[in-house]
Amino acid sequence: MRLLPLILLCCSGCSHMAQDSWTGKDKAEHFFSSAFLSAAGTAYGERQNWHESHSGGFGLLFSISLGTGKEFYDSREAGSGWSLKDFSWDIAGAATGYALWNTAR
Repeated sequence: MRLLPLILLCCSGCSHMAQDSWTGKDKAEHFFSSAFLSAAGTAYGERQNWHESHSGGFGLLFSISLGTGKEFYDSREAGSGWSLKDFSWDIAGAATGYALWNTAR
């Protein structure tokens, strides 16, 4: 069951891949926007009086799902292409945002 997202990704037709580097302005944008969205999602969960683990999970998944959606949008024929590097920066940013939110509390 855990392999289902990976199988769906491999079979999704994302054949338009980006030819980008690991560094650059857009990587910082992916990192910081994902960090912000993760912290904002966690804060939203706490304002709804959810359990700490539930609100943290919501924040992480909220941020990563938006990053995934952006990459799927980029993978269309007219887009810049699916970038595993951008997605990696999205995940790193989401984890950092979650960690910083919990540190600041």
